[in-house]
Amino acid sequence: MSLAKYIDHTALKPDTTIEQINTLLSEAKEYGFKSVCINPTHVAHAHEVLKDSDVLVCTVIGFPLGATTSDVKAFETEDAIKNGADEVDMVINIGALKDGKDDLVKQDIERVVAAANGVTTKVIIETCLLTDDEKVRACELAVAAGADFVKTSTGFSSGGATAEDINLMRKTVGPDIGVKASGGIRSYEDVKTMIDNGATRIGASAGVQILKGETSNSDY
Repeated sequence: MSLAKYIDHTALKPDTTIEQINTLLSEAKEYGFKSVCINPTHVAHAHEVLKDSDVLVCTVIGFPLGATTSDVKAFETEDAIKNGADEVDMVINIGALKDGKDDLVKQDIERVVAAANGVTTKVIIETCLLTDDEKVRACELAVAAGADFVKTSTGFSSGGATAEDINLMRKTVGPDIGVKASGGIRSYEDVKTMIDNGATRIGASAGVQILKGETSNSDY
């Protein structure tokens, strides 16, 4: 598989303009990225622009805090798919996990998986806010809830992906669930490290620089 097909080419900052989205979409088609990962407001436009390409449209649910209710996350998922999303990346209820409310966390993920109705669902656990034991529990709950991927980070908290976290997540979920590394991945070396430790997908805003062998100064 080409390196580009590991990468979700990402633009999620709140001040992202339509001009920047159009640049992202053009780059995604030119370089053949796996998907573009964008906020829900841009999904319908991205779907229209990318419909004749093999680039998927990925969007985010309950982003970036994960603290909306399950009803809202389910509705947001249905709305995104209606607008053309091919994949959804949801944020778990991080506080509930830390409170030991595993049933609530699992049900929250299950609601999104059910709303996605077969559309690839990735579960962002926000590793920088969790202990190793909490990371393991979050991954186990995501698998039990029927998710397709576990994902490290939103890119908007206090840290991003680390090789150690990817390794731990891969060991926890086994060989059949995807692991997405995101947050702070800025170079080919970063990508290779993540893949070597078990990542099967990379979320990065620096996809073009990565493919060119350059290092981005992007902060997410």
